[in-house]
Amino acid sequence: MKTPIQELLERVKEYRDSENSPLVISRLNSICVDVFGMLDKEKEVIKNAYIEGCGDNILCESTDKKRAEEYYNETFNTKEK
Repeated sequence: MKTPIQELLERVKEYRDSENSPLVISRLNSICVDVFGMLDKEKEVIKNAYIEGCGDNILCESTDKKRAEEYYNETFNTKEK
């Protein structure tokens, strides 16, 4: 599964790759860089939501952070293994 930002980045790249205008391609490259920069922020938001959802759990905060990282990687990590 991809996050909404990952999906947006993919769509912008597809559109960019179908373009012929150097000006449009340049602008879309700039947008890709901006959107790519949002991926880390989105990851943190997802992990924090996971931790909040487990808020009354008996696990300690460091374990919650580890579990949140594992959840994100299992659910949204789309890199080839």
